[in-house]
Amino acid sequence: MTPPRPLPAHLGASFSVQQALDAGIDAGRLRRGDLETPFRGVRRQVRTSTVRDDLDSFERQQVERRIRAHEYGPRLRSGQFLSHESAVAIWGGPMPLVLADRRPADGRTLPVHVTTLGSGALVRAAGVRAHRLRAPAARLLHPSGLTVASPELTFAGLGTWDLLDLVALGDYFCRVWRVGYGRPDPGKTSYSTVERLRSAVELGRRVGATRLRQAIELIREDSWSARESALRCRIVWAGLPEPELNVDVYGDDGQFLACVDLAYPARKVAIEYQGIRHAQRYAADVERIEALRVAGWTVIEVTSVLFAHPEDLILRIRRALGRSPGISSGRS
Repeated sequence: MTPPRPLPAHLGASFSVQQALDAGIDAGRLRRGDLETPFRGVRRQVRTSTVRDDLDSFERQQVERRIRAHEYGPRLRSGQFLSHESAVAIWGGPMPLVLADRRPADGRTLPVHVTTLGSGALVRAAGVRAHRLRAPAARLLHPSGLTVASPELTFAGLGTWDLLDLVALGDYFCRVWRVGYGRPDPGKTSYSTVERLRSAVELGRRVGATRLRQAIELIREDSWSARESALRCRIVWAGLPEPELNVDVYGDDGQFLACVDLAYPARKVAIEYQGIRHAQRYAADVERIEALRVAGWTVIEVTSVLFAHPEDLILRIRRALGRSPGISSGRS
């Protein structure tokens, strides 16, 4: 069989049938085996790469949702934009894990979320979850050529999420990229701010508005991961002082020792969430934690097992802070 002729480079990996026809591609070419149909009216080049095997279930779903959103992109019409979980995936933010039969769902089968502004026709297509937004104004952005809800508009549309998931997303959008030893991307612009998130929530009627407002009050600018966000909230809700986040620790000689996830510097107590790591990263973490302990710090390492038993976790932190179980206090 004759190999299919190359497609124009400007069409990219995913394109609408109309874009192809406008570029002079005939209908027969669009039926060749090197092209797939992820959505009606859309063609994409058959994938030659797969999602990395070393991603955890949360990361895998995020990547697969992002791929699906890009595949749908050529179908977007005027007055339509990617929203909800699809927008979160495009912005790279954390989101709840979707399960199917008690196991992580295949992200390739999860719906693409498309919102229509005003009274325009809703999308009716397999694999799409349609929404409508009647707000008088909506801030839309165009990363990678897609029309996507802004971070604050995305946040304001997710009032059905659990509180901790909303806090984690808000922390991600509002993170301030500070200058510090070995810190990534110092000075990078934050995706949004607490005030912009609050304004978006108050613009029109919102599903879950009360929960969204609660989440906004819990958002902080120095959390680096969803697990840190959840850990911080659990500590505060247990009545303990709120820890500082991602604190740079130096020895008495001024040498940098570590950046710790959560800390009570005055008491030299550090709390580190230990996720899944490669052997090289694990070895570096062991040395970093040992350096902290030599410098007189108490380091509480929080594994997924300990995180699943919050009573034990809080008890360890209380003991490290020199508090009895019956004592609690507000933010220090």
